[in-house]
Amino acid sequence: MKKTFYSRLAWHGIRKNRRLYFPYLFTCIGMVMMFYIVSSLCYSGFLDSMPGGAAVRSMLEMGRNIIMAFSLIFLFYTNSFLVKGRKKEFGLYNILGMGKGNLARILVWEALIMAAISLVCGLGLGILFSKLAELGMINLVGSTVDFSLGINMTEMVRTAEVFGVIFLLILVNTLRQIQFSKPIELLHGQSVGEKPPKANWVLAAAGVLLLAVAYYIAVTIDDPVATLVMFFLAVLLVILGTYLLFIAGSVALCRILQKNKKYYYKTNHFISVSSMTYRMKRNGAGLASICILCTMVLVMVSATTCLYIGSEDTLRRRYPRNIVVSAEVNNLDMLESERVNQVLELADQTVMGNGQTMENVLDYRIAKFGAFLSGNQCLANTEENTSPLQVGTVPESYWEVRVVSLEDYNRMMGQQETLEDDEVLIFAAKNSYDEDTVQVQGTQTMRVKKVVDEFTREGDEVAAIYPTIYLFVPDFQSFVTALTAEASSLQENTSTEDSWEIQLGWNYGFDLECDDDIQVAIYNQLNEALQSVRSEAENDYFDVSCASVAYNRADFYGLFGGLFFLGIVLGIVFLFAMVLIIYYKQISEGFEDQSRFEIMQKVGMTAREIRKRINSQIRTVVFVPLLLAGGPLIFAFPMVSKLLTLFAMTNYRLMILVTLGCFLIFAVFYVVVYRMTSGAYYTIVRGARRSR
Repeated sequence: MKKTFYSRLAWHGIRKNRRLYFPYLFTCIGMVMMFYIVSSLCYSGFLDSMPGGAAVRSMLEMGRNIIMAFSLIFLFYTNSFLVKGRKKEFGLYNILGMGKGNLARILVWEALIMAAISLVCGLGLGILFSKLAELGMINLVGSTVDFSLGINMTEMVRTAEVFGVIFLLILVNTLRQIQFSKPIELLHGQSVGEKPPKANWVLAAAGVLLLAVAYYIAVTIDDPVATLVMFFLAVLLVILGTYLLFIAGSVALCRILQKNKKYYYKTNHFISVSSMTYRMKRNGAGLASICILCTMVLVMVSATTCLYIGSEDTLRRRYPRNIVVSAEVNNLDMLESERVNQVLELADQTVMGNGQTMENVLDYRIAKFGAFLSGNQCLANTEENTSPLQVGTVPESYWEVRVVSLEDYNRMMGQQETLEDDEVLIFAAKNSYDEDTVQVQGTQTMRVKKVVDEFTREGDEVAAIYPTIYLFVPDFQSFVTALTAEASSLQENTSTEDSWEIQLGWNYGFDLECDDDIQVAIYNQLNEALQSVRSEAENDYFDVSCASVAYNRADFYGLFGGLFFLGIVLGIVFLFAMVLIIYYKQISEGFEDQSRFEIMQKVGMTAREIRKRINSQIRTVVFVPLLLAGGPLIFAFPMVSKLLTLFAMTNYRLMILVTLGCFLIFAVFYVVVYRMTSGAYYTIVRGARRSR
């Protein structure tokens, strides 16, 4: 026997079954290409010198790991279609005298050929498009890059190793299936059907219950911190519930339709419903996978698109003024000290020295501390109150409390509010406060005169994951004095290092009508000048810092642009998977239905009627995942919007428009895929396929 016999037989098998192998091969090439592109960008040297490069690299590292894990799972899943399609051929070889060892050699050669083509073409396309992807990402984050075309040999080897292991594991699994199959099982492997399915009402009810719990969590949770924790639980419940609903619930639904004689015994519904009922138990998993992939693409792309489009709005919330100066002190006297005046003079001199004028000046004193909210009480953040809590967690009852004088509030917001000595105004960020009174430990109970809707929040508070409550008090001096006295008392009476820390500070900022370059220059000059004002003396502590929107814009665009780029990349990867699942579903069902429709045609059904029944069946089966993906998207919106508030994204109108736009664009793409794959299904069913 010639040495090339098995390799030629393997190549002939691939060409002969190109309808099955070529889509799988294209998907392998696409996975290799995307993995190399993300890996090469992740460890590219230009990120080291690019502003915001560290944030982009962390996003790309996460994306690379997701692609690797998803490739392993998905290629295993789709390879099962290839094995099933070839079992009849291998069974025939086995009956004609080929042993399991000979079949194994054919499979090894097929695996080598597929792996070689996938790696060579995938890496080639990855190298070709890596610069285009680099330019796209650089454009998203607003940076610059040279136009040299380079090849990252380290990442090429890494990509080859990763997918080499994946292809090896797939080969081992295929050999296992062939080794433990009898010749007669292989011969009839492609045509083996299922036993008539039974409607499992328990699993169907469990699927509905899991989805209901997940949706309830999504629409009822208010705390963004709790949302961050519960999001993954809700995702897990949706995945499990979707699979149970499609596998068991779809069979139950078909059984209900069959019992409805007025509906079932009609030409339009009889064939499609009976056919779907028979195979829905197996294909329900495929439909559930399509539905979950649709939801993943929609949620991921819409969320990252919202963040990227709203970057400027988020940046402004993180930095309420173009230049922001913050000072931290250790006693109230320092808030009225000469050092505050020195900062004001340095800021005036720096801005005027660059020919600019301050606008929208921000100037207020603040006291902030952590507390546990219990009803209307803000309890001290001490060991006694945190003992039931697990270390390293942020409980839902934990709030950041910030105290500002009524005088500063009126001046900043252009208001003329008045308060009695026992009254307070409240502004709640990231959550709501519904009590009529509030009492901070160590102070008197204050009546909530009004809950205000707006306040210029601090940048660090906007970026925090926990909710914040602002208290606007009539007498800042006496209120903070009572707080610090309570904190000192707690520190004296505890035997541990645990204490209640009250942070005192002063915030000052202003806008500038000039280009970013001038703003960065003013920031650098002011930041350097402020070094002379800083003091770490115990009785004269004054730690002042400076921040600039223009200076930090690159880091923000690095984070949000990196997330957006990652959303696009993973969206493409998941679309590969979705298209391939739909295609293989149409092909496999086409071969299964061919004999059934041939019988129907022999008993009098016309080609037009067959086409009509086919379209009805395909529309029902294929479009159900798209429609059901809209449900999780709608219910996930409240939870996703709360997660986005952790990034200071609170433009709900933008979120709604972007989510709706993503769904419409995806629906158009889905319809195109349906039209393409339904043509292949119809060609197989009517028996007009070309010879291979």
